[in-house]
Amino acid sequence: MTYVKPSFRHPELPKNDLGFTKKDYEGAISTLCGGCGHDSISGAITQACFEMSIAPHRLAKLSGIGCSSKTPTYFLGNSHGFNSVHGRMPSVATGANLANRDLIYMGVSGDGDTASIGMGQFVHSVRRNLNVVYIVMNNGCYGLTKGQDSATADVGSISKSGVANSFQAIDLTALALELGATFVGRSFSGDREQLIPMIKAAISHHGFALIDVISPCVTFNNNTGSTKSYDYVREHITTADVIDFVPPGEEITMEYAEGTSADLTLHDGSMLQLHKLAPNWDPRDKFAAMQRIHLARVKQEILTGLLYIDPDTEDLHDMLHTVDKPLNALREAELCPGMGALELINQSLR
Repeated sequence: MTYVKPSFRHPELPKNDLGFTKKDYEGAISTLCGGCGHDSISGAITQACFEMSIAPHRLAKLSGIGCSSKTPTYFLGNSHGFNSVHGRMPSVATGANLANRDLIYMGVSGDGDTASIGMGQFVHSVRRNLNVVYIVMNNGCYGLTKGQDSATADVGSISKSGVANSFQAIDLTALALELGATFVGRSFSGDREQLIPMIKAAISHHGFALIDVISPCVTFNNNTGSTKSYDYVREHITTADVIDFVPPGEEITMEYAEGTSADLTLHDGSMLQLHKLAPNWDPRDKFAAMQRIHLARVKQEILTGLLYIDPDTEDLHDMLHTVDKPLNALREAELCPGMGALELINQSLR
């Protein structure tokens, strides 16, 4: 069996504004289990980047260890990539972002990679408002080590072995809100219509953007009694809002059913148009988002949609007052200002 996709594609495939076809955003053939929700997320990332006309070399994809962290092999094969050790992807993303702010950074992680061994790294990337799209492929189990419950498995959820989980789950969206994340969303791998525009919005957001995607593990956690199974998610899902992403420079044409809507302009001029489904929903109200997440947990609902956004925020570069250029573009005159500058520094310390 080969894991290399055939190079032939139909010569009349649609092209985006840069002249790329969707083929240019694909990667190797997936080796994950057939029906894995992670493959659907990879497909959504591919589609979002194609529709946004992002040059593949402008995006850097980073991951840790786990089924989820294998997925960058399966999308954007012409992009920069770094597969780090377990739970340490945020450190690599931080260093890369500080060295070259011109790239778009996408971190792909899992519930074990983020909520267990990588928790310490995750919380600091949130509080520093690192400019990264952080996608968690959340299946509630450790798929590479035969399906043990992860830290996001809900209390009482029954694993394939028939054992109910005794421990409270870590809700990454609630944690991210508490830590000051400026973009928090949740989606379901089986809902492309919601997930694709959410990924687009996260890419355009200036700061840390978390998307927690419920992604059922068909091998170890798709059984009766699991709260991360396809059937359970479809039966208990509730949506806060419907997102449309409108890039700058395009005519805005929308059709909405009855209800209220809100327009949010992002830092790059693109726009989010939100159609509210949950009553009294405002994604700019952090405390209301926290309350709604807690209410959904009490009601045993899986709340999806854009939960919170702060469109006017400073990222890590703004806080540290770093230079505008990537470090590899700085020349000697910029790196070595001369003896006069050194003398001024010395005088200020005397």
